[in-house]
Amino acid sequence: MLDSRNGLSLHRQCKLLDISRSSAYYKARPIKAEDLELMRLIDEQYMKTPTYGSRSMRSHLRRLGYKINRKRIQRLMNLMGLSAIYPRPRTSKPHPAHKVYPYLLKGLDINRPDMVWATDITYIPMKRGFMYLVAIMDWHSRKVLSWRLSNTLDADFCVSALEEAINQYGPPEIFNTDQGAQFTGTRFIEVLQSHGIRISMDGRGRVFDNIFIERLWWTVKYHYVYLHEFETGLALRKGLKEWFKFYNGERSHQSLKDKTPDEIYFKLQLALQAA
Repeated sequence: MLDSRNGLSLHRQCKLLDISRSSAYYKARPIKAEDLELMRLIDEQYMKTPTYGSRSMRSHLRRLGYKINRKRIQRLMNLMGLSAIYPRPRTSKPHPAHKVYPYLLKGLDINRPDMVWATDITYIPMKRGFMYLVAIMDWHSRKVLSWRLSNTLDADFCVSALEEAINQYGPPEIFNTDQGAQFTGTRFIEVLQSHGIRISMDGRGRVFDNIFIERLWWTVKYHYVYLHEFETGLALRKGLKEWFKFYNGERSHQSLKDKTPDEIYFKLQLALQAA
């Protein structure tokens, strides 16, 4: 538990512990237990069928025995940041005043690490509430380069994750995002431009433009998050830290010829440096 009475400011304590202030301030949201149960079921089904809107989700829950109307489904999906219209999470809503960049990855042979990075935000259920998770991934190796948790959808935790990844690994050639306000906003774009990074953005509602991040969300939720109940943001962060360490360093991928993301990322990095 963070405490300012120890002589350190909360900002300084969060920096030393490498956590966002929103994680430290996390408080359980006043949501009914029944709604949290429904939200968990909605999230699990959405990971399987991201094209489900409120009508399809209502039918799914009714088949499970829940007497629920569409209006309630819409309210819960909106609270979770899931879209009832587009086949993408609504955690990244576009801002009408922000510039949108073209999608640069179509037909591109992404054959080395740090050629393309990608990012996205997803909803993470907790025992008495929820948080949002952003991750930055190297497209070629599938390595998760950085990630952050927040209990709000402001841009701060996205910018923090981006700066951490660049500071640790250097800038990529291209950075791909969706058109969400967190990624089209001035602060996020300025970081990319200051490092000479080319900016690529998904088409509206095109879930497969950022397919590897979508697969990561399915994996982290079904292989870890749904198997646990987290009481606090700090507990969730601690658990995810260990899981991402396992994902990068121990979990092999068929698409990587049974190599781990770390093996692909660092092996090719060393080869490029030696060339």
